[in-house]
Amino acid sequence: MKLKFTKMQGCQNDYIYVQSCAPVPNPELVAVRMSNRHTGVGSDGLILLEDSAVADVKMRIFNADGSEGRMCGNGVRCAAEYLFLNGLVKGCIAQVETVSGVRRVERLAPGLLRVEMGQPDFSPASVSVRERQKPMVEELIEVNGGALRVTCLSMGNPHCVVFVPDVSRLDLGMLGAGFSRCALFCQGINVEFVQITGPNSMRVRVWERGSGETMACGSGACAALAAAVRTGRMSMGQEVRVELPGGALTVCWGADGITLTGDAARVFTGEMEL
Repeated sequence: MKLKFTKMQGCQNDYIYVQSCAPVPNPELVAVRMSNRHTGVGSDGLILLEDSAVADVKMRIFNADGSEGRMCGNGVRCAAEYLFLNGLVKGCIAQVETVSGVRRVERLAPGLLRVEMGQPDFSPASVSVRERQKPMVEELIEVNGGALRVTCLSMGNPHCVVFVPDVSRLDLGMLGAGFSRCALFCQGINVEFVQITGPNSMRVRVWERGSGETMACGSGACAALAAAVRTGRMSMGQEVRVELPGGALTVCWGADGITLTGDAARVFTGEMEL
């Protein structure tokens, strides 16, 4: 079986996009094979673009390990840019259906898009935290035998935010593996390590469940801002520059929710024998 694909990236968070009228068999296995950076195309995961009854397209996300995700801010922008590049929507607005709901995306310019990510949810149920009744805000938990103060929330997918003095000094592989083993998060967790660098700027490194450390995470950038506002480190209504290893994103939490602005680009198209 040959599968046609388009590789796209937003802030160097790269995904393989497959548009198909017929279901792709065993998408979990396809994601693992195609995402491999040595024997496949190489990516942080696979995104299937399917017909939608409520939006311009339905997007299904499969991480590099084959697990299915619920939301991807960079992936949504790239999905919308795919529609614009291929003439599948008119004007500058695209609606993208995800497992976590429909997201409205505005194309500000070719390759520059803003997505409405919705309101953050700080309830323990939204991040599948065991035995918690109240939001986890600046709560101490044990990871790798040490204590870390965390703030947990959902941006359509679960996030755990840790504020640190310097993200460049972290052993993210060790810390990320520790969070992956943490029994507190029964469905796994995405972890953002955040360094506040100014009144409207921050640096972030991300450990994504199912993919490990990535160059960027759009929903993670939103989670970082939401946690910063909730803990009094930043204010609502201000545009914040979030610097990640793959580039910068602009995030703002206003009355209607959080918006995420950043690049989205086609890298190449191809065909792979499965």
